[in-house]
Amino acid sequence: MIRNVACIGAGFVGGPLATVIACQCPDIQVTVVDKNKERIDAWNTATPPLYEPGLEDVLSRVRQRDAQCNLRFSTDIDRAIREAELIMLCIDTPTKGNGIGKGMALDLANTQAAVRTIAQAAESDKIIVEKSTVPCGTADKIRDLLESCSKNGCRFEVLSNPEFLAEGTSITDLFYPTKVLIGHRQTPSSRKAAEELAAIYSRWVSPELIIMMDRWSSELSKLAANAMLAQRISSINSLSAICEAVGADIDSVSASCGMDPRIGKGMLKSTLGWGGGCFEKDILCLVYLARSLGLTPVANYWASVIEMNEYQKSRFFMRIVSSMHGSVGGKSIAILGFAFKKNTSDTKNSAAIPLVRNLLQEGALVSIYDPMVPPDRILIDVSAAGSHSASVQVCPSAYEACNGVDAVVIATEWDEFQTPIPTGDVRMTTAKDTRIEEPQSPPSTPGDKGRRLDWEWIMNRMRSPRFIFDGRNILDRQYLEQLGARYIGIGSGSEWGFLERATHSL
Repeated sequence: MIRNVACIGAGFVGGPLATVIACQCPDIQVTVVDKNKERIDAWNTATPPLYEPGLEDVLSRVRQRDAQCNLRFSTDIDRAIREAELIMLCIDTPTKGNGIGKGMALDLANTQAAVRTIAQAAESDKIIVEKSTVPCGTADKIRDLLESCSKNGCRFEVLSNPEFLAEGTSITDLFYPTKVLIGHRQTPSSRKAAEELAAIYSRWVSPELIIMMDRWSSELSKLAANAMLAQRISSINSLSAICEAVGADIDSVSASCGMDPRIGKGMLKSTLGWGGGCFEKDILCLVYLARSLGLTPVANYWASVIEMNEYQKSRFFMRIVSSMHGSVGGKSIAILGFAFKKNTSDTKNSAAIPLVRNLLQEGALVSIYDPMVPPDRILIDVSAAGSHSASVQVCPSAYEACNGVDAVVIATEWDEFQTPIPTGDVRMTTAKDTRIEEPQSPPSTPGDKGRRLDWEWIMNRMRSPRFIFDGRNILDRQYLEQLGARYIGIGSGSEWGFLERATHSL
């Protein structure tokens, strides 16, 4: 029975995974190691270096065991390797920036470096668990590298156990997984290693959810899952373009499709574009694999999923410009949300980044607010996108970001941005009223993150004609239009915009 586990990599996968294992298996010592001292130091505080709902609570629960605390964060990688019986590789595998497969294949340099370290530091046999997203066949290559670099003649069994975590829900995903895949070789020693890993998960996961398979199938399953999830979003986004052209409503279409049990309701929410660190990377890896196998039509099919996402982001920007009478130059636009999705501070491939870049290139003045993304992270992303950060203001509250602007854009579906259910008469602001009221104390301050915005307060401080661009379809259109807004959502088209197109076609 495994008594000591090491996780190499203290990022989005390694930190939460180790925390949950330590919580559910108090008799197992869990050590998370990383060469990044600043990151490890942050994990050793009450506030971890990444935001995930529930993570701090679980960490606190484990640490309350005091002397019996079985979770440790360290930079002493060699010691963790020596002491561990099972080692989980939770290392980032970005897309290659140069060389063969540039821009498509996964870069395994960090993974290979960690494997060499394991081979040289290990003094006894180990079970190596591949958690990161990797190309098919990587487990075989890891085992070959381990055995060729081992200094002490140790034996290694390499398992594939891909993570299926979604940022913003990773703690829930870990406590209540829909499946746990374990890929192994068809040998007695490999099957035994797989059973040892399964025994850990079985402490809190139902046995029927722990699925054994070969390693290639396990590795490919991870790529396939993300590709198919992204495909669904791109598919519904493609239909949103048709909805806007003919005057249909994408939310109605999505609901109708989702009622069919053959389709299901998941991932059918149309947005300004998907982001994050996994979807694009994994699809590109799948495209590269298909092309290397000579399966060009397959590669082109999956590449089109990314192309549709880029089209959706570009189309949303162009809709903002066309709706604002063909120009955003000199106009003030508030961007609410900068993370690629709610309940995370991650901005990787966020649709807000190219949107801000394009707005700035057109001469707009941009104010940005996100409840969880640090201001310096926003400025770094804006600068990295080649934009002029001098025209960008990062604000401590949504009210400050929206005060006096010509338009508000919902870029992330944070709950606090949603419109409340009206409880009484709505005071309508006339389109002729172009006054900007003197700033008063807003009904919610930055310290009240999570409380829903007072959209009436915001509308009264915007310049007419008060454009609201809902890139996540989370706002109540009727409510905002009663307040005097010109509401433009995804896949619905404002009535005035549709009537204008219809008139021109006559």
